[in-house]
Amino acid sequence: MYGWIWRHLPGNTLVRALLSFVLALAVVYVLFQYVFPWAEPLLPFSDVTVDEGRAGSGQAR
Repeated sequence: MYGWIWRHLPGNTLVRALLSFVLALAVVYVLFQYVFPWAEPLLPFSDVTVDEGRAGSGQAR
């Protein structure tokens, strides 16, 4: 996939490297602005289960 992208970018090696960097930044921007906020409610990270009856059982005395 990366070879296909590299072959289809215009310009010499320096221009291709700069365009690749800009494309990578664009992908990261789209992920953080749109994809991750959309997917966050679907992920189970906020489902915390704590047994309140045994709150101090694992601590040293």
